[in-house]
Amino acid sequence: MVQMRWWIVFLLFGSSGLARTEPPESPEQEFQVPEYLSAEPPLTKPEERAKFHSEIVRGTSAIDRMHAWDLTKDLRKASYFEGVKWRNVGPEIQGGRIIDIAAPKDDPSSLYVAYATGGLYRSEDEGETWTSLFDDQSTFGIGAVAVSNDGKTIWVGTGEANSQRTSYAGTGVFRSDDRGKTWRNVGLPESHHISKILIDPKNPDVVYVAALGHLYSQNDERGVYKSTDGGQTWKQVLGVDQFTGAIDLTMDPGNPKILLAAMWDRDRRAWNFRESGVGSALYRSENGGQTWSKVPGIPYGNAAGRIGLATSAANPAVVYALFDNQDNDPDWENRDEAALSGKLTVRRFLGLSDTTYAALDNKILTEFLGGYEKVDVKAIESQADVRAGKVKFADVLAKLKAAYPDKFSAPALEAEVYRSADHGRTWTKTAYLGNFGGGYYWGKVFANPANADEVYVTGLPLLRSLDGGNSWKRVAERAHVDHHAMWFDPRKKGKCWIGNDGGLYVSNDMGDHVRHVNNLSVAQCTTVAVDNQRPYNIIVGNQDNGTMRGPNTYQPGKTDIDRWKDLYGGDGSAIAVDPRDNGAKVIVSYQFGQFFMIDPAVGPRKITPLGKDKEDILRYNWIAPVVISPHNPDILYIGSQRLHRSLDGARKWSDISGDLTKNLPNGDVPYSTLKDISESPLRFGLIYTAADDGTVKMTPDGGFQWTSIRTPAPKKWVSRIVASRFDVNVVYCAQSGYREDDFSSYLWRSADQGKTWVSIVGDLPAQTINVVREDTKDAKTLYIGTDLGVYVSFDSGAHWQALHGGMPTSPVHDLVIQEREDDLVAATHARGAYVFPLKKIRSFTTKLLESPITIVEAQNMSREARWGMPTQKPFERKLPDAPKLRGNFFAKESGPSYVRIKDATGKVILETKLDAVRGYNDFELSLETKPGQVPPDTIKSDPTNPLADPFAKFRPEYLAVGKYTIEVQVGTSQISQAWELTAG
Repeated sequence: MVQMRWWIVFLLFGSSGLARTEPPESPEQEFQVPEYLSAEPPLTKPEERAKFHSEIVRGTSAIDRMHAWDLTKDLRKASYFEGVKWRNVGPEIQGGRIIDIAAPKDDPSSLYVAYATGGLYRSEDEGETWTSLFDDQSTFGIGAVAVSNDGKTIWVGTGEANSQRTSYAGTGVFRSDDRGKTWRNVGLPESHHISKILIDPKNPDVVYVAALGHLYSQNDERGVYKSTDGGQTWKQVLGVDQFTGAIDLTMDPGNPKILLAAMWDRDRRAWNFRESGVGSALYRSENGGQTWSKVPGIPYGNAAGRIGLATSAANPAVVYALFDNQDNDPDWENRDEAALSGKLTVRRFLGLSDTTYAALDNKILTEFLGGYEKVDVKAIESQADVRAGKVKFADVLAKLKAAYPDKFSAPALEAEVYRSADHGRTWTKTAYLGNFGGGYYWGKVFANPANADEVYVTGLPLLRSLDGGNSWKRVAERAHVDHHAMWFDPRKKGKCWIGNDGGLYVSNDMGDHVRHVNNLSVAQCTTVAVDNQRPYNIIVGNQDNGTMRGPNTYQPGKTDIDRWKDLYGGDGSAIAVDPRDNGAKVIVSYQFGQFFMIDPAVGPRKITPLGKDKEDILRYNWIAPVVISPHNPDILYIGSQRLHRSLDGARKWSDISGDLTKNLPNGDVPYSTLKDISESPLRFGLIYTAADDGTVKMTPDGGFQWTSIRTPAPKKWVSRIVASRFDVNVVYCAQSGYREDDFSSYLWRSADQGKTWVSIVGDLPAQTINVVREDTKDAKTLYIGTDLGVYVSFDSGAHWQALHGGMPTSPVHDLVIQEREDDLVAATHARGAYVFPLKKIRSFTTKLLESPITIVEAQNMSREARWGMPTQKPFERKLPDAPKLRGNFFAKESGPSYVRIKDATGKVILETKLDAVRGYNDFELSLETKPGQVPPDTIKSDPTNPLADPFAKFRPEYLAVGKYTIEVQVGTSQISQAWELTAG
C-alpha cells in the first residue's frame, strides 16, 4: 500500500485543514511504508496476505466479554468509592472524533451526535446544550445511530467501523424506547464494529444492520443482519467469509425492499493493515435481503477496498459509491505533478529517452540524483556513457527502480466515485479523486435528501459535487481534517452538520463556511502529565489534536475554553515535564517519535534522536516513550528499537543499547518498537524497557549490560513497565492483548528485578490494562487504568476496588499523581482528563468496616455576619446562595439515608435525604431555616428606628450560633457526633 506523506497533503489541500498546530513534519496518515523497507519491492496483495496475515486469530468470545462486564458492574457496586466523584477538567476547545449524526424525521430539532468513543449526545437547541445518553453501557465505542421517525426509539450500533488503532470493539446493538433514558442490548455481540443501521420506513420493526466484524481477529458473524421483530431476533442475510464484513448499507427511499450492501475484505495486525481483498464487493437485493446478487461495473479482486454508499430521496434511482481502489494507477506517469517547468520529477524522469537524458542540464540531473544516494549514478559520467552508447538510459532507470522500487512504481488509484442512475443495477465512474484519504479511516459518501446532484465524500478533506459527482470542490476548509459524518437539515436549504476529528461543525451554505460547535469534553487523550504551578496544569496528548495544557481548575461549560492551550500538533504522544521551575519546560511528541522540547523562553526545539547514518533507520512506535531521569533532569531517555540517552538536556544523544526488540517483520505499521521506559528512582542506571512485541529487558548499569526478562505472556504488547519507588527489586508490568481482540487482563509484579513474576490481576474482571502506577505514599497501593475505567488495590493487587464515580465507562490510557495536591489525574481516550481526590483513598482503613456508619468529615463552621446579605448590583434580582455544611460519611451498606442537625433537646432543625452508596458518601446540608424573598427595588427606612435593616423581613434566616448534633442515618442504623456553629 502506497501512502500519502504530509507534504503531499499540504501540496494538494493547503495548510488550513491540518490538525490544530500541525507540525510541518507530521504524517497525516497512520499507515506508512517505513523507510527501512522502502528498498524492498512492493508486495502484491496475495504476497501481503501470505507474509503478514496468514495466521488466523481468535479473540475473546462475546460470552466471556459479557460475563466480564457483569463482574465489572458487581465490582462497581461493591466498591467503597462509588460516592467519590471524578471531576472532568476538559479540554473542550478541540472537539473529538464524530462518527455519526442523525435526527428523527418528525422532529429535526432533536440532533443526535455519536462520537467514536466519547458517547452519544442529543441537543434540542442547535448545539447550545447537550444531554449525554450512553454513559454506562458495556461499551463506549459507537459505529452507527438510527432514530425512529417519532424520535422515541433510538438504535445504536456499537464499535467504530473505521479500522483505526483505537477503533474499539462494541458489544452489539442497543435499543432505547424512551429517547435514551434506558437501554437494552438486543443482540449481535460478536459484530464488534457496526457501520450502519437502517429502519424500514414502512415497518419500524424491520431493521437492518451492517456489521463489519472483528478488527484484529477473524470471525464469521459479520455481514448484513435483518430483524423483523424490532431486534428480538436477527438473521444473517448476507455473509461472505471470516475476513469480509459489511461497511455500508443503503435502502432505496422509494422502495425499502431494494438494498445495496458494500462488503469489505480487510484485516488488521499490530504490524500491518490489509485494506483490500477478493471478498470486497457491492451486492444488491430486491426482496428485502432474502437474496443478493453481486453488482457489475465496479472493480473487484485483490485490490478492491472499502466502498461507501449514498442515495437521495429526491431521486431514488440515483446511487453513489465511493470506491477505494488499491490497484496501481495505470495513468500515473501521465498525471500532473504540479511542478513548474525546469524541474525534474520522477514522472518526467520516467519519460526520458537516451537522447533526452543525455541532453539534460547537468545541474538539474545532479540535483535529482542527489535524492537517490543508494545508487552510484553520477550525472556527468552517466550522461557521457549514454551519449557514447556504453549504456542505455533504461539501464540507469533499472538501477534506480531496483534500489527505490516504491519511488518508481505507480501508486494505488485509491478514491474513485461511481454513479448509478437505475437503482444500483449498473454503474459509471464519474470521478477519480486519488489519494485524499485511505479506506482504513475514511470513505463515506453523503447525498442531500433534497437534491440528488449534491453529494459529498469524506476523507482528509471534505469534497462536494453539485453536478452528480462529475466535478468536485473542497469545502469546510476552515474546519478540522479527517471527516466522517454529515446530516442535512430539512428545515433550511443549504444547512448541514459536519462531523470530523475536531468535533461538530454547522454550515448554512453547503459547507462553504462553517462554525465550530466545540462545547463538549470529548478529547481522546492518550497521555497525561502534570506540572507544579499554582494552580497546577494538566498536559494531555490527544488523538489528532496535539498536546495541550490547561489548569486543573477547569470546569467544562463554565471556564473559558481558551484556558486550554496548544503546545504542539499531530497526534499528541509521550510527555515529560522538567521538574525545575515548577515544570515550565515540557517535552512533547507526536506520532512515530517526533520529540520537541517546549521552552517558553526560546520556543520549541526538535530533539528526536537520529540514526548513525542514512542507512541506520530508527523504528519509533506511534506513541514512542520519553523519560526524564528521576536522578538528574538533564538526563533523558528516548526509545526507538534502541534506548537513546542524553546527558545534556537533549542536545546530544548516544545509544546505550542495541536492538531491544525481537526485530519482527514490519508491514505498513512500525513494529518491534519500544513502548515504555522506566528508570528506578532508587538506583541510577537501573533501567527497564518494554516493547510492543512483548520484549522486556533490563540494564543494571546504564546500558553496559542488558538482560532479557521473560514475562508469563512473552508475546503480548507491553503497555507499561514501572520500577518501584519503594523497593529497588520490585517492578510492575502491564500487557495488552487488544491487538488480537484478546480482552483478558495481564498484570505482573516481580520482586527480583524480573527474574520471576506473579500475576496481580486478583479479582479484577477481564479487561485490557493500559497503565499501572504506584501510589506515592503507600507501597501496597496501586492504581490501574483499563479500557473500562480506573481501579485501586490496597494489597499489592490481590483485590481491586473500582474508582468509577462521576466517570462514564471510558478507556483510561494513562494515570499520574500530582503529589502536592494529592490528586490522581486520568487521561481517558473518550472524555478528556479527569481528576480524583486521593484524600478518601488515604483515609480508608479496614476499621471503617467495623461500624454500619462512620462520619468521616463534618467540620465545625463559623457563622459569618453577612450571611444572607450579598453585595448585589441593581440588575441582580436573586436570593443569596445558602451556606452549606459539606461533609461525608462511610456506609457499610447502601440504602436511603438522612443527614440531620439536632439541637440540645434532640429536635431536628435541618435535614436532607439522599440515597447512600456503599462506602464514602458526600453530602451537603443547607443551613437555611427560613427562605427569603426577592425584595422590591427600593424600601423606605423606618423613621422611628433608623438603624434597623429595612430589608430584614425579606432576608433568609439561617441556623443560629450554638452547639448541635450531626446525625447520619442509613436504613435503620444511625450515628451522631457533636457539631458547633460558632460566631464569625
